Amino acid sequence: MRLVYQPPYDWPAMLAFLRARAIEGLETVSGDRYSRSISLDGVHGWFSVSPGDSDALALTLHFPDPQAHARIAARIRRLLDLDTDLAPIHRQLSADALMARLIASRPGLRVPGAWDGFELAVRAVLGQQITVVAAIRLAGKLVAQYGQPLSCREAPAGLSHVFPEPGRMAGADLASLGMPRSRGRTLSGVAQALLDDPQLFAPKASLEHSLSALRALWGVGDWTAHYVALRQFREADAFPAADVGLLNALAALEGGPVSASQLLARAEAWRPWRGYAAQHLWTAL
Repeated sequence: MRLVYQPPYDWPAMLAFLRARAIEGLETVSGDRYSRSISLDGVHGWFSVSPGDSDALALTLHFPDPQAHARIAARIRRLLDLDTDLAPIHRQLSADALMARLIASRPGLRVPGAWDGFELAVRAVLGQQITVVAAIRLAGKLVAQYGQPLSCREAPAGLSHVFPEPGRMAGADLASLGMPRSRGRTLSGVAQALLDDPQLFAPKASLEHSLSALRALWGVGDWTAHYVALRQFREADAFPAADVGLLNALAALEGGPVSASQLLARAEAWRPWRGYAAQHLWTAL
């Protein structure tokens, strides 16, 4: 099917983001095509997305229940940020000379979302204080050990498992995968919290409600809460001001060291679209 969008749309930038974070067994990027396995209500499937005709991406979906196809397509649209009108965002951000320059160089840049809130929270916790490469390596171990083998036909090469269910992780000793015991405890706690409250990652009334729900989880601090709020709750003003990548990007672009408090003050001019400003900084870095 066609996934239409309002141009511009920077598919190469979205694909580069997904490629850098592709978990072995769960996702692949081949050429200009992104593929991943999915599990919905215990039923397995997969999809692939690639460039389509004008102002659309091409979606190939393999899922045995046709009644779920519209719901799956909607989640993919959120993952790929296909429904955002960039014009008002650009008007606001371009009042800042730096943002105007970054937007001019990548006018179709979007904020990647998530297929699943629990999966994103696990990714974010795994990424605490380590590199993206190291976090994805740990995620691959997690998927191989706790994810179910993909039970559907004709899946693209490289897709072998679905992401682990929270029930399999809640009581597991995840530190055995090679992470600090405190981080394993956080992951198990997030899994248990979702079992206790199935609406944990459902949309909230505001950014502050989203952050409060996440900060209440043991081991989830401000950086993780803002990151999940941006990509799962689609809170466009979420902004992890202490993120090393954001600090390094602004320092490189403006020629001097920047503290988290200075970045936060600078970002006041980017409200209510600080998340899109962050994506431009990350991409520039």
